[in-house]
Amino acid sequence: MVYLFLSEPKWDENGDGGSASTRISLLNKLESVIWSLMTSGGRSEARLWLCNTIAGIRSITSHHQRELFVSLLRSKPLKRALYCQLLRMIFEKRPQKVGSVIAKKSCILEKFFEGNPRRILQWFSNFATGGGVEHGKGAKALSQFAFVNRDICWEELEWKGKHGQSPAVVATKPHYFLDLDVQQTVENFLDNVPEFWSSNEFAESLKDGEILFIDREFFVEYFIDLMYKEDSRDVWGVINDFLIEESFSSLCHHLLITLEEKDLHNFLELLCKLLNPRMEPRDFSNSSYLFEVILSKCSDCGSIDQMLLLNAVINQGRKLLRVLRDEEGQEEHAKIKDIMSQICAISSNANSLVPIFTKCFKTKTIKAITWLGLQSWVLYYRLSEECQTPDSWESLFMDNGIGFRTSNKYKLLHHDGLSEESGSDSDCKASKRVKPKKKEKRRKRRRKNIDHDGSDDNELPYFDTTSMTVGLQANAGSWLLSTDGYSISWSCADLPEHLSKHCFSRWMKWVFAEWGMKPA
Repeated sequence: MVYLFLSEPKWDENGDGGSASTRISLLNKLESVIWSLMTSGGRSEARLWLCNTIAGIRSITSHHQRELFVSLLRSKPLKRALYCQLLRMIFEKRPQKVGSVIAKKSCILEKFFEGNPRRILQWFSNFATGGGVEHGKGAKALSQFAFVNRDICWEELEWKGKHGQSPAVVATKPHYFLDLDVQQTVENFLDNVPEFWSSNEFAESLKDGEILFIDREFFVEYFIDLMYKEDSRDVWGVINDFLIEESFSSLCHHLLITLEEKDLHNFLELLCKLLNPRMEPRDFSNSSYLFEVILSKCSDCGSIDQMLLLNAVINQGRKLLRVLRDEEGQEEHAKIKDIMSQICAISSNANSLVPIFTKCFKTKTIKAITWLGLQSWVLYYRLSEECQTPDSWESLFMDNGIGFRTSNKYKLLHHDGLSEESGSDSDCKASKRVKPKKKEKRRKRRRKNIDHDGSDDNELPYFDTTSMTVGLQANAGSWLLSTDGYSISWSCADLPEHLSKHCFSRWMKWVFAEWGMKPA
């Protein structure tokens, strides 16, 4: 029997001290093995899991998120990967705001085009062919400036034909600009017409930020200098506005992955201070929300290792098990099997976790909560290994006081073991097993157009998909459970994750209640 610890224990009882210390010792060993498994292929995946969970937090205000990320941007040592990624995001999503800054400093683009024919042709050679089509932005700036200032620059225009074109002729036939030698003309302007690079015509062509996409990395470096060497108010204004306007989820997904672990830990510490310690737990089925409540109430967010591990065991149980079952995880899997067998040998009852809860009540630390997270993953592992049939699941429900209804709707299992939600059936009778219907006899399809070797070239082979579906139903099983108010139909593939998370959420409600919070 797998005991789920769903009954609230009597807090005045300490439980079996010997078995409690044994359980904690085994959980510590399990933590060590899981951590070894997580780091064997590098810690990047564990960091990505944590960043994704943080990105799901919803209570951070727009001004707080700006405060968080500006603190990182201003902290020493400077985090090049962070601000490069942030600038790329701003270039992509708010090019107009960046373009307005560049337009004010348009003369800097002399260096951008100097000695670079590719950039010159990309920006200035897009002259219109006529028929109502306008010149591109760079070409428009060049032509307008040339007409307005023809007395000082017209002779700098280089033409591909035998002779040059006069302003009067080109004014009536603007498509003549197609004969302009753009590269040589712009190089002439770089050498002899400095007025162009600070002109209104050229600045206007830059305002929408399209120039950024010719060479983003050039502008990344340019804006880094404006941020940290010149401390440009205009640039920091664009950054502050972006950090307020962009969603917290998007910022976390794009920026947190660039941080070193020390900086990620500092971010979490800052985040803890901004979370409301009085927030009431509501939707514990939301992994990010549960993680957020834990952060808001813990006096110490713990080391980055503890945060990575806690997030992995409470939110990534399925992925951890998959890694274990890979060839690379065979050694760790053998160790975990041994630890699990020892945990199974410990007597389980409502009070056997009391010592762990007591540590949570007293210390409010991530370490104590991590033991409960590890215990929930123990349940996930055991349910995945030991409950393989509908009968075993229904026995588990009855042994742990979980109400259930057999659903007459089933989930199709994908190749990775995940299921496709099919909805619930509120008309199912409680705790009553449905007798399988007798299979109807199916008529055999007559084959037509059979060639001499017995093959059928004109028809697809017939598969009895109904029989296949019935087989899936019989093997998978599907139930509505009292754990979520009979609202979702759960399959065998999804039950280990649902029940282990449900148990952890229930345990945390007891912890939060002891910390002076009313459970939802």
